[in-house]
Amino acid sequence: MSSQVNSDLSVLSKQTVCESISDLVAVIGAGTMGTGIAHDLALHGVDTVVVDINSDQLDICAKNIKQNLRLYQMHEVHGKLTVPRETILERLTFTTSLEDIADAGFVIENVTEDWDIKQQVYQKMAEVCAPETVYGVNTSAISITQVASLMPVPENVVGVHLMNPVPLKPMVELIRGFRSSEDALNRMRALLARLNKESITVEDSPGFVTNRAMMIFVNEAIFMVQEHVASPSDVDTLFKSCFGHKMGPLQTADLIGLDTILKSLEVLYEGFNDSKFRPCFLLKKMVSAGKMGMKSGSGFYEYTQ
Repeated sequence: MSSQVNSDLSVLSKQTVCESISDLVAVIGAGTMGTGIAHDLALHGVDTVVVDINSDQLDICAKNIKQNLRLYQMHEVHGKLTVPRETILERLTFTTSLEDIADAGFVIENVTEDWDIKQQVYQKMAEVCAPETVYGVNTSAISITQVASLMPVPENVVGVHLMNPVPLKPMVELIRGFRSSEDALNRMRALLARLNKESITVEDSPGFVTNRAMMIFVNEAIFMVQEHVASPSDVDTLFKSCFGHKMGPLQTADLIGLDTILKSLEVLYEGFNDSKFRPCFLLKKMVSAGKMGMKSGSGFYEYTQ
């Protein structure tokens, strides 16, 4: 196992979180990622408050968590859990007010990949949360260092790039911003360990490791569909059959959300000023048409609710 994988028991066994710091976790954003993160936290005994400005989205989040708790019972890992579903759901609180996260020891932020929106959210959290709160920025490409510059204690801001579906993914990309402290990183590692997740720590760079590479082949796959080189299903079948991928690039794009793919490519294009990250026109057109993938019911494939 790589020395970079943070499964070192000597690290995780240390008391990295002071008793005075709350174990309450705030999840900001109740979309696809926020839903998965809140599910996983509650599943592993962590009291969680989910915040979204849209009360309807909070209702959808709660509904999806209930459904997924049933679905994941069939999974080889989660099927072994014996905690009653009602107990798990009792650990969750849903709110439209950021004021309700004042007691959180951790924040995992998942709002849309839009700098203006993130800036407003972090400025508000800086007013509400305690100085010792650790912030995990769950972003596909936005700079952790840039986000940290908004906070009074930038050392407590780290990147935490979780993968979808969160409850089934054992690895997390942890990102060290320019001013991220080792204490904040260790506290986030300890929280991830409670979820039975390992992490690999990388340095702050647009797209980090996973998305910097993945967005290129997803974008190129979309270009191939635009150019009628192959159909979406044929592209995905080739990736799965030839490379052993569990999902093809276009299935992955639909799962992530085509709007998120587009915003991530735009951030990478701006960050590197490199034409290899230019978003495909077909992707832009699909997003403009409301074809966002699974969450909208239609993307490169059709989905039934």
